[in-house]
Amino acid sequence: MKSNEKFLKFERIAERRVSEVLNKLRLVGNLSDRRNYAYTEEHIREIFDAVESELKATKARFRAEEQTGSIGFAFKKKVVAK
Repeated sequence: MKSNEKFLKFERIAERRVSEVLNKLRLVGNLSDRRNYAYTEEHIREIFDAVESELKATKARFRAEEQTGSIGFAFKKKVVAK
């Protein structure tokens, strides 16, 4: 697979996956409605500890790649297919 194709594949898949994660986080946020749900501070702490832990682990995976010279995650410029 050519480098350009890898960029395009990465951008396509990453945009879809990140959008899905953001949507799921919004759904978790909907659980804050006390009219529909009852929860404790411990529930909240456990939820966000789990989310933050996974986010930290995911970031570390990208940092490890960057240290070996791979590119980071940025969509400021799109790769144009040739």
